[in-house]
Amino acid sequence: MTMLTNTKTILLTLLLSSFTHAQAANLSTNKAILTLEGAKKVIATAVAEAKRLSAPGAVIAVVDDGGNLMALERLDNTFPAGATISIGKARTAALFKRPTKVFEDIIKNGRTAMIALPDSLFTPLQGGTPITVDGQIVGAVGVSGAASAQQDEDLAIIGSKAVTAPGAIPTPSGSVTFIQHDKVTSAFNKGMPLVEVDGYKVHASRREKAGQVEVHENETDVIYVLDGSATLVTGGIMVEPKWTASGEVRAPRVEGGETQLLAKGDVVVIPQGVPHWFKEASNPFLYFVVKPINK
Repeated sequence: MTMLTNTKTILLTLLLSSFTHAQAANLSTNKAILTLEGAKKVIATAVAEAKRLSAPGAVIAVVDDGGNLMALERLDNTFPAGATISIGKARTAALFKRPTKVFEDIIKNGRTAMIALPDSLFTPLQGGTPITVDGQIVGAVGVSGAASAQQDEDLAIIGSKAVTAPGAIPTPSGSVTFIQHDKVTSAFNKGMPLVEVDGYKVHASRREKAGQVEVHENETDVIYVLDGSATLVTGGIMVEPKWTASGEVRAPRVEGGETQLLAKGDVVVIPQGVPHWFKEASNPFLYFVVKPINK
């Protein structure tokens, strides 16, 4: 009897615990928060855009979702009151969860009663916009003192997008390759590769007559014709195909396919696995080929 009672007690405790946790889950949500680093990124982005546009000045203010100031930067030569105005714009956008231009337009259209709201909460001037992350408003940015009210708003919008853009700038995956023009000319005179590395190849290709049908198992050919002309057949059925190297199939001809006449300036993209055959070619026929490799 005691064992049965203990078992009931344990089950009741577990049920109450599960119910309590379920209630707690229903009473709270996961909330995105704007960090100080994020606020600084918003300002840096807006400042960079202001300089790119040669704006005569600007003050950029960032607040959290409660309208509390997190960061502010005032560009040289911006009028002193710009700081207070930019904070007001940002606070208004955060607390009312709308761009401040909305309220400026409402007042212009006759609803002047809105100006009765206290200045500490409401600055209905264009140039404030909310900052949204994953559908949640985490703060706002306000700009004052740029070339115009529209530019204030443009800078605020650019800044607000800084925290929703992709994160870190990718690190370099390799060194830059530079090939001098005389070496490139020499390569085209012979028809030879310029670069062959993991991931891609670059060829200075030259033909003086027809070639064989080719299929590249892992390479796409991006061809740019530099000089001459050629008849290119793509697709079709290869006749007597043979593997000549890893990932490479050759044949003397194809049946069917699509014929294109290539001339200087033409571009052709041949996906991996597609037969292609230079059935005829001028002497010389020069073409630049980039070969992305997808294994």
